[in-house]
Amino acid sequence: MQNDLILDYRSNVALYPEFQKYLRDNQPPLLAVWGENDPSFIPAGANAFRRDLPNAEIHFVPSGHFALESHHTEIAQLIKVFLMKVF
Repeated sequence: MQNDLILDYRSNVALYPEFQKYLRDNQPPLLAVWGENDPSFIPAGANAFRRDLPNAEIHFVPSGHFALESHHTEIAQLIKVFLMKVF
């Protein structure tokens, strides 16, 4: 099942222009909390959101791919503060 998900990621990448257009046109609030040492989704991926969403809130935590496992308390607080700002 995991291999199927990994192989299907290519179809996700093909849709990036549509995702980016939606973000540019609609400007939804966005919070991205990223592992600064993630080998799969590197920090440049988080920062790329700012091209379409200049007000995106982006945070990096000192972790790898599984940031929620090691930084769940910090991430939960970031989510709480973000939601209080946007709702």
